[in-house]
Amino acid sequence: MARTQPPSSRQQVPRLEVLPAGRGAPLDPVAPYPHDAAVTLVIPQLLQAAPSSPIPVHPTARKIDDVSVADVLRNGFVYPPHSIFEGQDMASLSANLAGRDPQGSTAYGFRWRDSGKRHDAKATPTKDWVDAYHTHLCQAIESSCATMRGPWSLQSGGKDSTTLAIALADARPDTTCITYLGGVEENEVESAKVVATTLGLRHESLVCDPARAYDRYLAVAPRMPSLTADFALLSYVDLAFEIQSGGGDGMVDGLGSDTYFGIPVNSQYKVLKWLARGIRLPRMATELPWVSNNFELCFALGTLQMNAVERVFPGSRFTDGEVDELFGRDISRSSRERLAPFLSEIDSATSAEEYRVISLSIAAAAGGFAKGIYTADATSLKIAYPFCDPHFCDWVYNDVPAELQMDPVTGMSKVLVRQHIATRFSNLPYVAHKGSFRFDVRGLAKSRFDAVHAQSREARYMLPGATQWLERNRSRMDNKYHASKFYLLAVLLPWLTGRAEAGGKV
Repeated sequence: MARTQPPSSRQQVPRLEVLPAGRGAPLDPVAPYPHDAAVTLVIPQLLQAAPSSPIPVHPTARKIDDVSVADVLRNGFVYPPHSIFEGQDMASLSANLAGRDPQGSTAYGFRWRDSGKRHDAKATPTKDWVDAYHTHLCQAIESSCATMRGPWSLQSGGKDSTTLAIALADARPDTTCITYLGGVEENEVESAKVVATTLGLRHESLVCDPARAYDRYLAVAPRMPSLTADFALLSYVDLAFEIQSGGGDGMVDGLGSDTYFGIPVNSQYKVLKWLARGIRLPRMATELPWVSNNFELCFALGTLQMNAVERVFPGSRFTDGEVDELFGRDISRSSRERLAPFLSEIDSATSAEEYRVISLSIAAAAGGFAKGIYTADATSLKIAYPFCDPHFCDWVYNDVPAELQMDPVTGMSKVLVRQHIATRFSNLPYVAHKGSFRFDVRGLAKSRFDAVHAQSREARYMLPGATQWLERNRSRMDNKYHASKFYLLAVLLPWLTGRAEAGGKV
């Protein structure tokens, strides 16, 4: 792939310099994403034994950007086009997969606007449309998985993984489907197994062991090109080890179609958007005895302190006040200002659905796709995103009527996809209510609290308030609201402690 001019004056480098000398040439994450290319990443590296934290760092490692650290704590990812490293842009491939082209005068603008879709009020999901959809998806799979010897499909509990499995059964019947049981609230494994076995595909499942997953993360984090704290990152790392041990050499990920099919909004989304007022509350608001153990109350109070766009981003994260307290200085404002370049685009949305999908594409660019790309980069695996195949995306966006993408009357999403699923299955419970690779954040807090607490003491040069936050909230980790924040620290802190020991490169 040829290089292109970077979207800003920052220096872009293809890899994090924590790698030892002598590695083969890795994927260039700043090369352009060719319109006729299959979306497959080939990362020829070898797993190594798990190191103890902190993450070791090469002496020439780049300086950590403190505002990017604040981004991670506030949102779980670093705002595009920035990365965790000062003066270095994020990998452009991740943004491109999310529909944000890093090139040109509209760098990082959203590609799949509703205004470009074709409308046909009389369109119905006929057999011809379903057959065409199936054919195009099979072609996308064949293209994106062409170099995989043993593909494993991440079969979460939703429409995308089901429709993908139907096409995989025809295009790559050698695929193994794997489902991750991340928490007690999930019950999709049996349904997912029925889907896979009915289609003639092998099915495996993996139950989340938070301690195992975290130790695996510490083993591969030194080889990750950058950092995201997406709430499924540790799930992906856990799965990557399992796929390798099962003889697989690639992950097939069903992410990507929401950006052009669209995402519906429900009453809960509307209430949360209204509740997001950006009001700064005292710390004690979520630490009162009758509040601190109530997830719903804490979540509502946390939402009250966010703005409407950042509430669209998934998960419970640190509030602005907490981030400033962790740093011991006012820094959350600088992180919040990184949203400003996206606001005119978001405000131009013509519907609540488009507002949501444009907002979510920011998180997808720097978190959703990054977690898979970084994990594949660090674990010798290939990763394919069939729904991001450029020919498939263009066909859906340009040729499929908008009415078959989302019903304009009922607001039902992915009309054509549902009809495709209906050719093989009906009334699948996990298609209606999915779990989506949740990670057991409460279990992580219980099993690795002391390790993360030790890391916080070593990282006090940047986050002097982290140790105190952990000690103050240790008894509250049964509440996912607080445990989710622990997760963010657990993913972030090893990057900071390693650089402290390497001579203060922070």
